[in-house]
Amino acid sequence: MQHFSSKLLTGVAFAIALSTAPAAMAETPKNQLVIGTSLAQVLSVDPQQGTEAKTQEILAATYDRLVYSDDADGNTVKPQLAERWEVDEKGVTFHLRDAKFASGNPVTANDVVFSLTRLLKLNQSASQYLKSAGYTADNIETLAKAVDEKTFRIELTDRVIAEDLIYRLAMGVSSVVDSVEVQKHVANNDYGNEWLRTNTAGSGPFVLRRWVPNETVILEANKAYWGKAPTMTRVIMRHVPESQTARLMLERGDIDIANALSAPDVKSFMTNTKFKIEQIKIGGFFVLAMNAGKEPLSKPEVREAIAYGIDYKGIADTILGPYGRQRNVPVPEDWKGAIANPDYSLQPEKAKEMLAKAGYPDGFSLTLKTIAQAPRVDIATALQANLAQIGIKVEIKQGNGADIVASHRARDFDLLLPQATAIMPNALGAMNDFVTNPDNRLEAKNAGNFVWRSGWDIPELNDLRNKANSERDEAKRAEMIKQLQEMFIAQKPAVLPMFESFTPIVLNAGVQGYATNLWSLNRLENVTKTDAK
Repeated sequence: MQHFSSKLLTGVAFAIALSTAPAAMAETPKNQLVIGTSLAQVLSVDPQQGTEAKTQEILAATYDRLVYSDDADGNTVKPQLAERWEVDEKGVTFHLRDAKFASGNPVTANDVVFSLTRLLKLNQSASQYLKSAGYTADNIETLAKAVDEKTFRIELTDRVIAEDLIYRLAMGVSSVVDSVEVQKHVANNDYGNEWLRTNTAGSGPFVLRRWVPNETVILEANKAYWGKAPTMTRVIMRHVPESQTARLMLERGDIDIANALSAPDVKSFMTNTKFKIEQIKIGGFFVLAMNAGKEPLSKPEVREAIAYGIDYKGIADTILGPYGRQRNVPVPEDWKGAIANPDYSLQPEKAKEMLAKAGYPDGFSLTLKTIAQAPRVDIATALQANLAQIGIKVEIKQGNGADIVASHRARDFDLLLPQATAIMPNALGAMNDFVTNPDNRLEAKNAGNFVWRSGWDIPELNDLRNKANSERDEAKRAEMIKQLQEMFIAQKPAVLPMFESFTPIVLNAGVQGYATNLWSLNRLENVTKTDAK
């Protein structure tokens, strides 16, 4: 498996060799990879719509982007559909390789223009990553052009530098779709969204053959793939939300990989040589979202009291384990430019004093919404107990991915447990979700914006983020990034990072080449399987 380079992320991934095998194991077919996971958040496989982590793994297998970020090589950007590119002061020019979509249609610069235009005109949450760089539905057709059939050009805006734009073009939302095929399925000016929600039209090494929500995803090798043919002829993702069930399936050999296990179940493989454990730092966070559009959470003093009402160490030690560690600044602590953590810890008396000063000496009641999967449910239960100590009564409401994501986007919650992911493998990319909110008005309907969902109005932070995003002087940019982190903490965030999140994966030791990625864009064409020893 590939790991993050120590150049940028020291100690980012590790493998643990394991020592006792189960008495007997079945085997999945040698030419099929079977993954036990949670598909609860896979709501659409339209690459310009779906942003959830498991959706990204499907997109990574079925689509290509112009470039990709190589985690194994210091997050260096490398060619994918673009063989090479040139950067100048005004923009970036990409030269495309000869490639075909699964339909047999050639990949052209017009497909790239269509895909980015479609992303912004659909105006789903996925578009936020380009919108935050200054690209809009109104200007994209002016700034993105097909110079000829194999040459694509995109101009820089005054809100992004070339390096950061190229990283955005490596994201799943920038996947290149088959414009000819998609346009056959347009209905009611939906840009083919209804069809692409359940079908793929990419040039990646696999195609989607079947998707049954909350049950299974079946990918088959793309016979028209321009690169090396995948070793696996089929990849099956099975919805196994119960951790103990997934653990037993892995031990029996019913699945090759389990990536949604609880911390205790991950640890249960630590002495078994037929398996290996990988812990991947993804530059993301487990977050406590507080709805600042509602009282009493609209008051900064209340939000700070909650921050001091959480037993971060206890939760990290007893619940998260391989899933994360305390971090209340939205930049991983070992990334360049990260500031020290504030003194947040469980301090009930201090928290009670803050609530009294805010006008709530007797506390109040809130609801906490969470997706019903590990480790979020356990985190929610711990938060419920913690906050009870400072006088805040919390009712937990569990739901499936569709329900909780919809509540988050509609601002229909008091407290909610989402996850945030870095949009670039640097400090500014990690902070993007936490310091971006150009228009907090309800009528702006900017549900793709992480901060907007919490109704947290942060014009000063947003302005400084814009300046940092476009600053080409490295020293000035570094100072702005430091200031952004300090201002974020000082404003008592309504989107409180609690824990830097890791992704622990348990694999059959015979699985090789399962490459992890910052954005869960795990390519599968190089996966092989041998007998575990």
